[in-house]
Amino acid sequence: MSHRAFCGISVQHLGELIAELATRWDARCESARHERRHGARKRKAGAGPKYELVFTDRVLVTLVHLRTGLTHEALGAIYEVGSSTIGRAISEIRSLLAARGFAVPDRPGLRLRTLQDVFAYAAAENVTLRIDGTETQVRRPQAHCPGRRAFVSGKRRQNTIKTTTISDHQGRTLWSGATRPGRMHDQTAVRTEGIAEQFRQYPAVKAEVDEGYRGLANEFPGQISAPPRKPKGTGNTPLTERYGWREMRRRQSSRRICVEHANAEHRQWRPLQRYTGRREEYAETHRAIASLVSDRAAQRATQHKPTAELVLVRTTAC
Repeated sequence: MSHRAFCGISVQHLGELIAELATRWDARCESARHERRHGARKRKAGAGPKYELVFTDRVLVTLVHLRTGLTHEALGAIYEVGSSTIGRAISEIRSLLAARGFAVPDRPGLRLRTLQDVFAYAAAENVTLRIDGTETQVRRPQAHCPGRRAFVSGKRRQNTIKTTTISDHQGRTLWSGATRPGRMHDQTAVRTEGIAEQFRQYPAVKAEVDEGYRGLANEFPGQISAPPRKPKGTGNTPLTERYGWREMRRRQSSRRICVEHANAEHRQWRPLQRYTGRREEYAETHRAIASLVSDRAAQRATQHKPTAELVLVRTTAC
């Protein structure tokens, strides 16, 4: 089960992950025991009933479930335990994964957990952010359920949940969240999460977005770049102006497409292709998967763009 085809990460990454989560797991368990007994320990460490699944198996079960979408019953048959034991292990480890935050490229040990962390990192490192929303199909709410229509996406014509992803120029995930019902517009989800306020607090931070965030780009014209509007009266517009508009859109799209690649990495994990669990647990599942994806993405070496002087020298030489 530790093979990358099942758990989605390498053996080395798995070992590092287990070592990272073990301390938090022990602290959580000891805190729960302290609350149950209402005081200090009365027996030696290790006394009492034992877990049916050791911590390493709990992590593996959670990773396999997140990667392949394998059911609790099937995983219980593999480990010869009940499905309730599997479900309890997944819910406990998944919350630890979701709370890890997102890895920072070229900064081992540093993680971004809030939007303020992301914008502070972008301002300090002069990183141009890429922002985009993605939708995941979820189960349809029951009939006559209040707010049932809120999940119907006007774009996909399905019941979806929408999330917002922020990446750098290489498609490395820096943050993913702002979970909202699929009917909500991308720009509204960004504003309700507080991303617009972060642009006011960090005026030096710039971002590339698609047409769904045009209103945000109009509010922050010097910080947010959206695709240019189509010239009015296309039939009477000069050919050079139309070609110029298409070229500007192409260049802006090529600068922004990397965040689409980041979303594609998330969708390689089965639950984010079509989520069949409880909608209340989707946000935690998405953050857990995005956190694991960011670990692998952060290991990609940073590609620095050539400076203007270097480009000029190369052009002159040619």
